[in-house]
Order: sequence, then C-alpha cells, then structure tokens
Amino acid sequence: MRRHDDGWCVVVDVLEVPRIPDTTSLLASYEVRLDDRGELMEYRRVRRYRRGAADE
Repeated sequence: MRRHDDGWCVVVDVLEVPRIPDTTSLLASYEVRLDDRGELMEYRRVRRYRRGAADE
C-alpha cells in the first residue's frame, strides 16, 4: 500500500482459478487505485502465478 497525491495504490492478491490439488491453483496480483474517500478509480492485473511457485 502506498499513498499518492490523489489517493492510494494497493496491491491485492486473489485466487482466480481454484484447482485440486491447491498447488496448481492460479492466483493473481492486482494493482488497485483508490481516491481519498476509498472509492475505486482503476485496477489492473500486474501478475498471474501458480500457488506455491517461487518468485522470479
């Protein structure tokens, strides 16, 4: 989470595709921009990865 002049930028990790076993599930990181009131301004996916995968 970091502060911008016009609001906040937050990175959120979400489960996009649940699979069995869990280690094959797909997750994604989204960068979310919020205004000073916490209202959503924009979002974009910045990364998609398999659960348990090591960082690049």
